[in-house]
Amino acid sequence: MRGSTGVGARLLGAAVVIGLTVAGCSSSPSGESPPVTASSSSVAKLAPKAAVLTVVPAKDAKDVAPGEPVSVTVADGKVGAVSLTGADGKVVAGKARADGSGWDSAEPLGYHKTYRLTATATGSDGKPVTAESTFSTAKPARQLDVSVNLVDGETVGVGMPLIFTFTGNVADKAAAEKALKVTAEPATEGAFRWFGDKQVTWRPKDYWKSGTKIEVDAAVYGKPLGNGSYGREDKRVGGTVGDKLVAVADGGTHQMTVTINDKEVRTMPTSMGKPGHTTPAGTYTVMSEHTGYTMNSATYGVPADAPGGYSTFVQYAVRLSYSGIFYHSAPWSVRQQGHSNVSHGCLNLSTENTKWLMDTSKKGDLVTVQNSGGPKLEPTDGWSVWQLSWEQWRTAAN
Repeated sequence: MRGSTGVGARLLGAAVVIGLTVAGCSSSPSGESPPVTASSSSVAKLAPKAAVLTVVPAKDAKDVAPGEPVSVTVADGKVGAVSLTGADGKVVAGKARADGSGWDSAEPLGYHKTYRLTATATGSDGKPVTAESTFSTAKPARQLDVSVNLVDGETVGVGMPLIFTFTGNVADKAAAEKALKVTAEPATEGAFRWFGDKQVTWRPKDYWKSGTKIEVDAAVYGKPLGNGSYGREDKRVGGTVGDKLVAVADGGTHQMTVTINDKEVRTMPTSMGKPGHTTPAGTYTVMSEHTGYTMNSATYGVPADAPGGYSTFVQYAVRLSYSGIFYHSAPWSVRQQGHSNVSHGCLNLSTENTKWLMDTSKKGDLVTVQNSGGPKLEPTDGWSVWQLSWEQWRTAAN
């Protein structure tokens, strides 16, 4: 019994010592937690601040591009009233951002004009601040229009390139591309390529998918295009990609086979370019359709009244190239169609077959010529963008 009592006494003594030691390590009396104090940085963050306004364009700015937005940005506060007016007193529309962080103009400015911007904001300290900016817009050395080969609301083929043609040389091509927006649903990968200084073409990496919705927004107004040139007017159009139609004309078999959505629907006898006028081989894109058209050799430099020249009216004709390659009705060569090549380079078809194909096809459809014995089709001849691989397309323009 005495042995047990002695052990208990020793343990009790140890507990007392441990308790004293623990108590000695604590900075708080009676085991209370130490008080929490805010750091100086936390206090600074919580301290109210005056709002800081940034306006673009800055005060006294000159040669401002009128197509670029005017903006007000607020730090440490919320935007209040903003007024943007021209020298004539006309108010320029604008809208505050939903989170109160600023304001943006909602319409373009005019060329060679002066504007006054006044903006207010309230800081987190509850005090109002004001900023002002008076600036002037650029006077263009010239204004360039732009046209697009897509007609609003039309249905096009899966090979359709989007071609933007300016009325003058574009020195700043990167700025022009930034202003030209192509959107598609479903999303479609594509890229621009310049052919000269006036024309830039956007094509998808692969053929469009049927049913794709295309929107083109050439927002060039007020945008600097280099060397003092600015865009004159925006253009906006939209279209839809229709069925995939591909026609393959074979100079060896003298037949044209048409597929729609990869299913063969018709085979037609054809006659293409004879020796000396061989049809360039490659993939063409349908450019335009014509009812009642005169085929004239003068378009490629041979007068109609010269040896080998001609001026012939045809009922149906569909352009495939700038150089004058068409598929067209040719009732005079029906006997040769399916047997030999006798044309000056075009694809001859019977009147019935030409009408059927023209009624069935559309701009942007594909016509491939093979085994013609002719030279390779140049990608610059018409809308022949599919003559280039995707890698070639993305290299520097010709």
